[in-house]
Amino acid sequence: MAVSVCVVVPVKDEAENIAPLVREIARALSGEEFEIVTVDDGSTDGTAETLLALKNEVPQLRVVQHGRNIGQSRGVRTGVRAARAPIIATIDGDGQNDPADIPKLLKELRAHDPATVGMVSGVRKQRMDDANKRWASGFANAFRRWMLNDQAVDSGCGLKVFYRDLFLSLPFFDNMHRFLIALAFREGYQVRFVEVGHRPRQHGVSKYNNIQRAIVGLVDTFGVRWLQTRFKGAVTPKEL
Repeated sequence: MAVSVCVVVPVKDEAENIAPLVREIARALSGEEFEIVTVDDGSTDGTAETLLALKNEVPQLRVVQHGRNIGQSRGVRTGVRAARAPIIATIDGDGQNDPADIPKLLKELRAHDPATVGMVSGVRKQRMDDANKRWASGFANAFRRWMLNDQAVDSGCGLKVFYRDLFLSLPFFDNMHRFLIALAFREGYQVRFVEVGHRPRQHGVSKYNNIQRAIVGLVDTFGVRWLQTRFKGAVTPKEL
C-alpha cells in the first residue's frame, strides 16, 4: 500500500513514553495513508521490546534499531532513509510534542508549491521545561539566528514536516537536526513556521544537559556558517 506520510521517531530509553506516543500518532493521522518508523538508538531499558509488542496493535508501525547509541540526528537520517513516503514528519520520542499538531503542519506544507516551500517547523508556544533549559534555548536560538540568518525562533522543536527528497539532499553531520531550517534555506527552499503545543515530560529524563548543548551547538553553528559560505546557490537544472 502506498503511504503519503511517514512519521519518524528517534528514541533512546523511552520505554514508558513510546507506546502512548505511537498510539497518539496513529489517532492523529487516521485520515492519512501513513507509516510510523521508530528508530531505537541503542536503548537499554526495553524500548525495542515495547515497540515490537505494539506492532500487532498498530500495523503501520515499523521498528528500526541501531546497534549502539549514535545520536538523534543519525536516528532521523536512518528513519528518513527507511521511509516509503514522500513527506516526512519528525517528532521527539519523549512525548512532549503533541502528535495532534502533525495534521496542522501537513496542511501548511501542502498549501504551497513543493518547489518553493520545502519544510514547516513547529514553534512551541509555551515551553513546558524548567527555566534554565528555556533560558539556554533562547540564548542559543538568538545566537544561531544572528550567525545563520535562518529566521528560526525555536530550531530545537522536534516537530517538523518536510519532503524526503529535500532532507536527503542536505549535507549530513551529527547534530544536524538542530540546523535543518538553515540547511533548507541554503538549498533555496522557504520554511514556514506554525505554533504547536508542548507538554511536560511524564517519564524518564532528558538525554542532554545545558553545558553539553552549548558546547556542541557553538561548534556546529560555525560549521553550518562555513557550509553557507561554500555554496553557490540553488539552481533548477532542465533537460534540453
